[in-house]
Amino acid sequence: MQTLTPILSTITAAFLASFVEVVEAFTIVLAVGVTRSWRPALTGAALALALLAALVLAFGPLLALVPITTLQFVVGVLLILFGMRWLRKAILRSVGVIALHDEEAAFSKETAALHRQANDRRADYLAGLASFKAVLLEGVEVVFIVIAVGAAHGQTLYASLGALAAFVLVMLIGLAVHRPLARVPENALKFVVGLMLTSFGIFWTGEGIGADWPGADLALVAIFAIVALASFAMVRWLRAAYPTLSGGLAR
Repeated sequence: MQTLTPILSTITAAFLASFVEVVEAFTIVLAVGVTRSWRPALTGAALALALLAALVLAFGPLLALVPITTLQFVVGVLLILFGMRWLRKAILRSVGVIALHDEEAAFSKETAALHRQANDRRADYLAGLASFKAVLLEGVEVVFIVIAVGAAHGQTLYASLGALAAFVLVMLIGLAVHRPLARVPENALKFVVGLMLTSFGIFWTGEGIGADWPGADLALVAIFAIVALASFAMVRWLRAAYPTLSGGLAR
């Protein structure tokens, strides 16, 4: 059980985080493909994926040169910061302070921009650039999460499998429905990912400074529960303090 806990949590965190990012990138690539043509859409996406792969190949082996305790501490702190950013936005969206992310709106905005560029002689180039930027920007976050949640315990392969599964699932669903995946409960997923990344960060920061967690890897479950309770308590407090705001974790 103690062996499976970090593996399952690593795969789950990488899958959920990657799923959210791939959905957002897919929306832009789909807009380019439908509005302009699939050639610049797929070319831009392929170039971005190639650049991301090059970054992983270039910097991934360098992690092996870092002492494990130092790596755990640095990655842990970065995960806390990264996770808290996701968690903060998810909490504020859940009470209506920040607008929920709308894939249909993002799709419409991108298609409108592409239509305005239709008569530009650089239209194909600009369309491909839009696809490239979307995949690269979202992909950088996926790469960071995969390396961060996998490196500290030597589970980069499991994290990569989680990210790959998310990519394949989004592609299959997206190509089947041929429209933005607007019904994905994106804010709920971001809330869970924020909880998981923050929990990983706390756990690995503790290990980096030599903490002896009770229950070893099972302590990760307890940390997740505590962070989740604190976050939901904050949501309830904000909803009570600002009753006129509306929102929810459904998106």
